Amino acid sequence: MFLERFTNYLQYEKRFSAHTLSAYLRDLDQFQKFLSQSNLDFSSAKHYDVRSWVVELMDANSEPRSVQRKLSSLRTFYKFLQREAFVEENPTLQVKSPKAAKRLPVFLEDSKLNSLLDDNDIFAADFEGIRDRIVIELLFGTGIRLAELITLTNADINVYEQTIKVLGKRSKERIIPVNISLMDLLKGYAAEKSKQDFKNFSGALIVTNEGKPAYSKLIYRIVNKYLTYISTHQKKSPHVLRHSFATSLLNKGADLNAIKELLGHASLAATQVYTHNSAERLKTIYKQAHPKA
Repeated sequence: MFLERFTNYLQYEKRFSAHTLSAYLRDLDQFQKFLSQSNLDFSSAKHYDVRSWVVELMDANSEPRSVQRKLSSLRTFYKFLQREAFVEENPTLQVKSPKAAKRLPVFLEDSKLNSLLDDNDIFAADFEGIRDRIVIELLFGTGIRLAELITLTNADINVYEQTIKVLGKRSKERIIPVNISLMDLLKGYAAEKSKQDFKNFSGALIVTNEGKPAYSKLIYRIVNKYLTYISTHQKKSPHVLRHSFATSLLNKGADLNAIKELLGHASLAATQVYTHNSAERLKTIYKQAHPKA
């Protein structure tokens, strides 16, 4: 019963995305299965049970960052149970999260992405090729998240204002400016899409070859396919293009608060991670250029 109420709480009060909600429920299911091995349930779990679960996860070579996320899910869950008077104590309070090494965001240089997007031989001239190019252009040109991209609709594109309306985390809307060349590409994409004989019309901006709304795995495949042309880095996800967008703006002198608003971050702390990339870039330039380096 309380799992269903917790799900409603995350979905309607916290306004978590479907992706985040799914991750929370997977984490809780994993902990529930761990407890069942000792004939325990959520209400009878103690802090040492939570700690034992963390140890088991680490022994199974789970990444510290992954364990941190699972513990965060559990903490949120038990706070809810306390609020609803399902439990008296929160067993997660005495459990420390494992330390994880700080990772700098992976990004691609402007020159590489520009060479990709300016190469007319890479993207086919048919609907699929035009759609794929729009996916890469939007992710790099606006910095939107994967979940935000696949929920964009045709109505979210404002041709006259040259902006797009994005529905971000916690259902927060933000307006992002779009450059002229990208807006022209969006117009061309809309025209090409209207020529397709789609049986099921969809208001989604990005659609499959059958006209259905795009899904996460499709976007991952598109991004991985085209980033392979310009990058040997193992990570070739949509988030790499978001990181590239933010890093590019910062390197060109954009205000950190402005980048925060464009990315839809709730706090400046999340945006400040990109300053580390910028600092590393300056160190590299210094070592290459200064005679005393």
